[in-house]
Amino acid sequence: MKIKNAVLHTMEGIDYENGWLTAENGVITGLGPMGICPEQPGEEWIDLQGADVYPGFIDAHTHLGMWEDGLTFEGDDGNEETDPITPQLRAVDALNPMDRCFREALESGVTTVVTGPGSANPIGGQMAAVKTFGRCIDKMIVKAPLAIKMALGENPKNVYHGKNQMPVTRMATAALIREQLYKAERYLDEVEKARAEEDVDPPEYDIKCEALLPLLRREIQAHIHCHRADDIFTAIRLAEEFQLDYVIVHGTEGHLIAEELAEKNARVLNGPILCDRSKPELRNLTPACPGKLREAGVQTALITDHPVIPLQYLTLCAGLAVREGMSREDALRAITIEPARICGIDNRVGSLAVGKDADLVVFRQDPLSLAAKPEKVFVSGQEI
Repeated sequence: MKIKNAVLHTMEGIDYENGWLTAENGVITGLGPMGICPEQPGEEWIDLQGADVYPGFIDAHTHLGMWEDGLTFEGDDGNEETDPITPQLRAVDALNPMDRCFREALESGVTTVVTGPGSANPIGGQMAAVKTFGRCIDKMIVKAPLAIKMALGENPKNVYHGKNQMPVTRMATAALIREQLYKAERYLDEVEKARAEEDVDPPEYDIKCEALLPLLRREIQAHIHCHRADDIFTAIRLAEEFQLDYVIVHGTEGHLIAEELAEKNARVLNGPILCDRSKPELRNLTPACPGKLREAGVQTALITDHPVIPLQYLTLCAGLAVREGMSREDALRAITIEPARICGIDNRVGSLAVGKDADLVVFRQDPLSLAAKPEKVFVSGQEI
């Protein structure tokens, strides 16, 4: 792939008003101003004639492929509501890339998503980062597992209250998470001791503890669903207790505690902001939240929580955030490099740089406007 005469918005601190970009085997091999374009006679280049090129957009919290479009129970694979602690469940075992919402995401310029279990369980399972183009999920993976999904607040309470089963309080939700993490810590100690000493037997296999070992080793993250300010602080308390690499998901009341979040160096995947206040813990929802978080110095990305907000409206969420006080540059970064950095996948996606995946989206209008639609979308250098 070779493109020229494009405005390159790299998200790397330097843009090119009239630039070129090349890719080979799905990876960016070069980019720069047209003055040093390496075009040779006879080569096939795509002349974009001044169009804007952005990195493929990223939605860092969705349930794409877990709740399939147009189906009820048959396509509902997002919550295993039979057990409140299920870290062993893997998103990749439920994802259906044939769901038409993958195509709709792609057509809107969203080329990478983080997707996985819902928030019914205090520990719900393993999230995955995947591309939105492909037919076999195993070939679409960016990183899996990426994170262990946890949830605080109303959702676990509502699910298990109806079953007359723990947890029915916020205390019990936190206690179940803590209990399982302590079990996994002990399991990890026994595993490591058995590896170090020949005469020590390993512990009996425990699939839940096994699933949490990468989390305790900080190889993957904890993505913790919480809306209310008190739940956010509980998430931080639990994460600090076990020294987890954590990310706050939703953070609806984050604007009320932005300074405290900045002090903790907390990272927030904020949203959805283009929705109604459908439950009590959303009563302080405001589209001004992402701007206030950034103003306080909190690392922030925007999310749709698809299918809560259809994924193709991620750019509209960013536009709404701009209308409510977020800078345009911050909003663009919140759907490109910031989600990539927050989720630890910025070595592959999130910006235009040599060595990264050649995921690009081409616009001739402001991508954050209602009327804008991509002219071209590339995934791993392939025009889709």
